[in-house]
Amino acid sequence: MVTKMPVPDNLIPNSLIEILQTHCGVSDEQLDAALKIQAEKGGRIGVILKNKKIITENQLLEAFSIRYGIPFRPDLPLDNFNSAFTERVPIQFLKKFIMAPLDIDNDAPGEAASSKSPEMDESRSPQPDHCTIAINDPLCFHALDDLVRLLNLKTYQLVFSTSRSIMSVINITYDLNRDSAQQLVQDMEDDESIVISDIEDNADLLDDTSDAPIIRLVNHIISQSSKARASDIHIEPYQNSFKVRYRVDGILYDLLTPPKRIQAPLISRIKVMAKLNIAEKRLPQDGRFDVKIGVQEIDVRVSTLPTSFGERVVLRLLNKSGSFLELSELGLIPERLALLKKLVKSPNGIILMTGPTGSGKTTTLYAILSSINKPDINIITVEDPIEYQLPGISQLQVNAKIDLTFARGLRSIVRQDPDVILIGEIRDKETADIAVQSALTGHLVFSTLHTNDSASAITRLVDIGVEPFLISSSVIAVAAQRLVRVLCNECKEAYSPGQGALETLGITEDQIAEKFSNPRFYKALGCEHCFNTGYKGRLGIFEIMLLNDSLKSLVLKTHDSNQIKRQALEQGMITLHQDGIWKVLNGITTMEEVLRVTQQ
Repeated sequence: MVTKMPVPDNLIPNSLIEILQTHCGVSDEQLDAALKIQAEKGGRIGVILKNKKIITENQLLEAFSIRYGIPFRPDLPLDNFNSAFTERVPIQFLKKFIMAPLDIDNDAPGEAASSKSPEMDESRSPQPDHCTIAINDPLCFHALDDLVRLLNLKTYQLVFSTSRSIMSVINITYDLNRDSAQQLVQDMEDDESIVISDIEDNADLLDDTSDAPIIRLVNHIISQSSKARASDIHIEPYQNSFKVRYRVDGILYDLLTPPKRIQAPLISRIKVMAKLNIAEKRLPQDGRFDVKIGVQEIDVRVSTLPTSFGERVVLRLLNKSGSFLELSELGLIPERLALLKKLVKSPNGIILMTGPTGSGKTTTLYAILSSINKPDINIITVEDPIEYQLPGISQLQVNAKIDLTFARGLRSIVRQDPDVILIGEIRDKETADIAVQSALTGHLVFSTLHTNDSASAITRLVDIGVEPFLISSSVIAVAAQRLVRVLCNECKEAYSPGQGALETLGITEDQIAEKFSNPRFYKALGCEHCFNTGYKGRLGIFEIMLLNDSLKSLVLKTHDSNQIKRQALEQGMITLHQDGIWKVLNGITTMEEVLRVTQQ
């Protein structure tokens, strides 16, 4: 016999209201205000209280749980369910009514959980005659009846869960059940007519039900790259083949090697999505498009480059749904973090971030701006491109086509009464001069330079054409940065390095014993949690050079980076290499990673 839904709360007056007042702390005044809204606009009391942020979604679901006797599970398991239902139930149906079939009979409470047929083979395509169904709304009984009929269930058990948890289960289940990339390629090899068509911008890739193999392949490449936390996708043509690779934590990995005949339609499909000219294959092109992958919003920047064997395409993936890092999450050791927090509160001056492309300079600057972003401070940026939208901050996009350069944008910005200015990059003398003048006239200026270390930034500014006396008067600090991969906590393994390895790292056993009470060296092994790389995520290593009076005096005499660095070291500056060693001995990363990013 099929388990029935409980009686809706509007058929038993006040019971849910009493629970909300007793267990969720809803006051009489708040309840009266909600009842007034209900009388004027309609709706349900619980939803009104949640929308007014008087109660949270969890509190409302807990009240439903008490009211109807259905368990509440805020977090649903993402690795213990049967995905065979994806063949019978459209993903749009489950998303519309926010419900998801699960396969967690061993954990499900109540007698219904024990009614699962012992003969059921979970590997078969037909659905089991019992499962647990997660719901978010107790009044979705009509949709629930439809789901039960679609799955041909004899019994089922209900649980309440948050909309975010249910949507995650839906997205992951349908994503895992999609054809593999190799299977999609095989489909295209079997299909002589490959169709290229457009889909709506900002569409959810998991919702796209197109039968065209090339569309499914592009969607699969983007969704799998996003799932692997990739920052870039490379499509590289060669004489008799072409390769698809993605960059995860700064390292490129092979994703797919399709046959050469798929190259042209695959690239054309991406160009159509980015609204590029698919007929123009002789000139480089740049474009962008937005996609949604479940709850994630991905901004994809597309760059094409003609080569002798076809167009080379790189897709930069920017996850707009991710939250910005706090200063404390960047990887600074405690004393360096305290110094940076003090520097960013300076009333004026220039603070420079240096490092090669992809070293995390922009992320660090965004974290700094977020930390000082307050209503009483006017912050304006000029960037190329604007990678993330910062709430409460005015951001200006450089546009070379209309001659909106960094320098021209800066000249306009200084008339907007800013307190803090961010310049994406100092590329020429004009931009550098305006930055210096802005700093000297009472503004705090942040910018980046492409140099290998902090001392070289002074040399670069002089080479650009900035006078040394202006540098010493305006620049208050220069920070160099690199990114190292962080060891996966699930598979890292402790070991004792040999003397030769310590010499390569540039540290002795006596120095380790002097500075660290419990040093531990780890090696990266690789497991399913980190895609067999041994690493998961990245963290910054930093070198902060504070321009005190003695260094400013030295800059007036010479702009030789070696002399500047030597004096900075004498005054206690911690180098990139030393910061990397600290992270190795604290079990955060490996010697190989530090040597990879710091060896000149």
